[in-house]
Amino acid sequence: MSGHKPGPSADHARLEIGTSEQVLAEIREFCRATKTSESTFGRLAVNDGKLVSRLRDGARITTGTLDKVRSYLAAHGRNGHDSPADQGLVPIAPRSEVSADTGAAPSGFRFFDNRQKYLLFVSTCSEKTEVANRISLELSNLQPAPPALRLFDAGVGDGTVLSRVMRALHARLPIMPLYVVAKEISYEDVRMMLEKMADRLFEHPATVVVVTNLYYGEAPWLTPRSATAAQSLLWKDVALAGNTAHGFAEQIGALEPFLAENWRAGISPTTGNPVYKRPVILTLSREDHSFLLDPIMPRPGRVRADYDLVIASQPYRARASVAFKASKVVTPLVRALRPGGRLIGIHSHGHDPGMEIIDQVWPGDNPFTTDRYAILRQVKHELGAAARHYNFNASSDARSIFRYRMHTLPDEVSGPIGTSTLFAAWNAAIYVAQIEDNRLSEVVRDGRYLEATDRVLKKHGGLWFNDETYVISRRRASA
Repeated sequence: MSGHKPGPSADHARLEIGTSEQVLAEIREFCRATKTSESTFGRLAVNDGKLVSRLRDGARITTGTLDKVRSYLAAHGRNGHDSPADQGLVPIAPRSEVSADTGAAPSGFRFFDNRQKYLLFVSTCSEKTEVANRISLELSNLQPAPPALRLFDAGVGDGTVLSRVMRALHARLPIMPLYVVAKEISYEDVRMMLEKMADRLFEHPATVVVVTNLYYGEAPWLTPRSATAAQSLLWKDVALAGNTAHGFAEQIGALEPFLAENWRAGISPTTGNPVYKRPVILTLSREDHSFLLDPIMPRPGRVRADYDLVIASQPYRARASVAFKASKVVTPLVRALRPGGRLIGIHSHGHDPGMEIIDQVWPGDNPFTTDRYAILRQVKHELGAAARHYNFNASSDARSIFRYRMHTLPDEVSGPIGTSTLFAAWNAAIYVAQIEDNRLSEVVRDGRYLEATDRVLKKHGGLWFNDETYVISRRRASA
């Protein structure tokens, strides 16, 4: 057989094209009325965050997808008459990003599901590289105990930072077994992160990689807290056959249907934060090293934390309250350290040209109200008497604060600045400052924001941002 499939009839094709245009208009109206992002609508309606962008690019809609969209619009107010609260359509915030006072996601803040902002920021700025370099400085302080060095990444994202840190660990400890746990709720991030693991598993065979969508208070122990979630836990062990990066990449790529089916996020009706629909744990290791890795493989009901290094890079929203940051994010991670283990926290600091852009557009706005000193004080308070078992190191500004830049060519800011550079700089500034979409719509109607961006770039000859770090370590003498 040739494998050629007969195409749709002319009538069906015309129906698909016309229907795509019609349903796209209805989705746009619905999203405007309910203040829902298009990617959020796609995920909620058909579990496809790119549905609207594909329709806009001319893609045809299948009858099955059309039925799901129509059903969703009908159930939630086809013309947007129902309020977002009535529909449960609370905008998604990234990871633990919540409002400063209540822990609820602020209206219009949707960086978690706005892939365009995220991907443009990552590709045009050097933050991932600089963060990985800063974390790698901590490796000389680690003194792991058998049977493995244990690493936890509290928000692995697309895996760029983790893969760089794993490379640095291999350079320092080329034959030591590694146990790596990565927390991430975003399906797209998990997919991109796993793509980077084929090379890591090839270079460092004695590695166990665990990926999970569990919450901060659950992920280090790979154990859901509620009985209902524990009963629905999906645990999948994958032993990669062969001994080539190409072979590993093919086997990891074959996991996409599993991820698409099970790595799904919903929205908490109380906080607006993303929540897993089903808890999932996925482990990857090399089949030819199964004997060596057996002592460190996690198994249901037999998991310990005891991490030598915890990476907490941008794990919370800048505008969240210090109490929330400490109690819901940092303190659970601190409790997961082994004696001698170290947590390195990294978050945006401000006081940079990026914030000058924000201040020119929104005078007086400052999202970075919690510094490292406040975080450490609050974590001590949360730990109570147990705080005596830990060291809290804020370091000096010279050591703690580091800079990362937006990539530009030498002549891009010396003369007339191109529109693409201005847009990239503006995107980086609003991404770092976590400006809500509803505030953006008020300023992009005129050119003031690009004029402000242009002035700052010319003033500084480029654009950079400041992050700050802190370290919490568990004393070796503690029990």
